[in-house]
Amino acid sequence: MKNWKMKNWLIVFLLFCINASAQRGGINWTADGLGYTKFKDGGIVKIDPKTDAETVLIKSEQLTPAGQPTLHVQSYAYSMDKSHVLLFANTVKVWRYKTRGDYWVLNTANGQLTQLGKTLPSQSLMFAKFSPDSKLVAYVSEHNLFVENIATGQIRKLTTDGTRKLINGTFDWAYEEEFGCRDGFRWSPDSKQIAFWQIDATKIRDYYMLNTTDSAYSRIIPVEYPKVGESPSPAKIGVANLNSGFVRWMNIEGDPQQHYIPRMDWVGNNELIVQQLDRKQQESRLIYCNAANGSSYTFWADNDDAWVDLNSSDIFGEPGGWDWINKGKEFLWISEKDGWRHIYKISSDGKTTTLITKGNYDIDAIKAVDEANNYIYFTASPNNATQLYLYRVRINNTKDEPELLSDANLKGMHQYDISPTAKMAFHSFSNHNTEPAGEWLTLPDNRPVNKQKSIANNLKTDPAVNVEYCTITTDDNIVLDAWIRKPDNFDSTKKYPIVFYVYGEPASSTVNDRYGGQNNFLYKGNMSADGYIQAAIDNRGTPSLKGAAWRKAIYRKIGRINIRDMAMGAKKILERNYIDKDRVAVWGWSGGGSSTLNLMFNYPEIFKTGIAIAAVANQLFYDNIYQERYMGLPQENLQDFVEGSPISHAQGLKGNLLYIHGSGDDNVQYDNAESLLNALIKYNKQFEFMEYPNRTHSISEGEGTWLHLSTLYTNFLRKNCPPGAK
Repeated sequence: MKNWKMKNWLIVFLLFCINASAQRGGINWTADGLGYTKFKDGGIVKIDPKTDAETVLIKSEQLTPAGQPTLHVQSYAYSMDKSHVLLFANTVKVWRYKTRGDYWVLNTANGQLTQLGKTLPSQSLMFAKFSPDSKLVAYVSEHNLFVENIATGQIRKLTTDGTRKLINGTFDWAYEEEFGCRDGFRWSPDSKQIAFWQIDATKIRDYYMLNTTDSAYSRIIPVEYPKVGESPSPAKIGVANLNSGFVRWMNIEGDPQQHYIPRMDWVGNNELIVQQLDRKQQESRLIYCNAANGSSYTFWADNDDAWVDLNSSDIFGEPGGWDWINKGKEFLWISEKDGWRHIYKISSDGKTTTLITKGNYDIDAIKAVDEANNYIYFTASPNNATQLYLYRVRINNTKDEPELLSDANLKGMHQYDISPTAKMAFHSFSNHNTEPAGEWLTLPDNRPVNKQKSIANNLKTDPAVNVEYCTITTDDNIVLDAWIRKPDNFDSTKKYPIVFYVYGEPASSTVNDRYGGQNNFLYKGNMSADGYIQAAIDNRGTPSLKGAAWRKAIYRKIGRINIRDMAMGAKKILERNYIDKDRVAVWGWSGGGSSTLNLMFNYPEIFKTGIAIAAVANQLFYDNIYQERYMGLPQENLQDFVEGSPISHAQGLKGNLLYIHGSGDDNVQYDNAESLLNALIKYNKQFEFMEYPNRTHSISEGEGTWLHLSTLYTNFLRKNCPPGAK
């Protein structure tokens, strides 16, 4: 339910990026951390941020195979010794991302361009990576793991049992969606072994999507989709020895059908470290595995009565591994064990745990570790959860208070991409009425490379944005963050319609003080100019930096506590005499669509018009990893799922409802839509419905789709919640 964050957030995010490669992995920093590389004019250049000087590394003609068009390269990576460049091209999407395609290797000395996996199907290679010794490349093709010698072109197949449902070196649908897991293998430091995941989805039932538009006969598209209440896909870790070809399976304790393995990496040449979560995700174990004999043991664990987060604040994208320090004797880990998300230093044997960030505040994420200068850089916002700032703390001096590096006078969202050596960073900033600005910084002195190009000298305020950030205390004595955007030429003596934008679940918040976050990306026109008030409220259960108790209050209460908070917050906002209580609309996508339905069905006296897109109508229809993490097991507390599902309250609809869903949605599947339609029909509830054939969760595929969706949305809103002052 997380792919709701689309057009408006994407636009803002792209403004922060340096080049296209930043969309997935951030800046392509050079090894010394003093420069970066990017695509330009069909080739690759290196840029010195201090001077803007460019050095051509690879010319476009070097990316043109003999007798073929120039490669359209999506990403690239240098070998450790810089002798070769790995190029990913001709890519195709697998579920959410373009992770399958063709790989080429360019010899930087003689310019020779060689395609990898020539004997394998076109566009079938995934996650190719150089070995640390720069002699080999490993990759996945058709659910099996391969290794290829760069010099000879010899290809070896390391696994042979891969199928659509027995997956080597990558992951199934649920692991990708909910744990951010896609790249499923790791080279050993000595280049002699490869550790990899095998996901056994053979017992996971398929959800059948139906393609009815691409041919005269319909085509079934199966998706291995473990719905809530179904056991997880068993995961195990194998280590392939490149000399013998033998695969040793790690003997990890516990029933594979009752736990997950979301993280794994090497510790030296013969030992692995693994993170294991139990099925309810209430216990996180860190486990060492002996790569030679497969034995394992748990050396550290974390527990929570609700759920334990991964070692990250963000479930999107490929997650990181371990930050080892002190020559491998310790590592950094993020935990909420004291009620706040903090950084801990843990000894390699797990016997000593030291709290590094202390106090009643949450860190957002570790941005860099600079052992040479004894610093950990991290983002946090101790005083305002709608904003974000950069701090640093000493690794080996836990008595000092964190040092604020961001300009405290610049209130809003500060983002940082720090080089691996922590010598430079790209810093970007915006708030609700300040357009995004960026600058290069040197570290550890935290100074702009060019004062004239610094953020301080290039801030631009958008006078058209009239947004109020505020806190609301509900009748339940809950304090909620909110923003309210007033229309152009606002007149407090008149009454205006209001449109609430909602999400409400643990995957994201709608109340962040960043530029563009208050723009309605679906509205075809200008809502402020047309005379709408817009608003958003951050309920309990969202991932705001307000403590674990705030975030985990929603445990087993999705569809109830979040909905009440939003409704009670809206009730307080509607007390303002310039808001027309007869023109109150609400809308959202995915989890926000679910919230919209629940608000319309449970609080019809407040919300008169609703637009719900790609909503989970029945929580029992969503995947097990997400839903069980936040709701428990339906075998144990079924009623929580029932009471929180919009379908259980459809009889409460009184206002104007538009429901939208793509029939090709592999995330929130189409059975949600049809079950909701049946419930509304049962109670003779009149509504409008739009199906987008074969469109996915983003409803973005096909010529004219976005324009049609935007027009549909806008026309319905303007008809049922007319704009303008009265």
